[in-house]
Amino acid sequence: MNTKSFLTADEVAEEMQIGKSKAYQIIRILNAELESMGYLTVRGRVDAGYFRKKACYQDSAAPEEGGSHGSV
Repeated sequence: MNTKSFLTADEVAEEMQIGKSKAYQIIRILNAELESMGYLTVRGRVDAGYFRKKACYQDSAAPEEGGSHGSV
């Protein structure tokens, strides 16, 4: 199974059935939360595991260990 580490605004918009501008707003909010916890983020993308947790799709709140958490 090939699971992505990060989701784009298009993917967030599609998954939540919302507009792209709202998806960017959600990404900014989630990335700010991650940064406050000491994680590195990528502008315009959100950690897939954290997104799914906050959207009630997954159990763990913090990004999964061993995932890509680099900053660009």
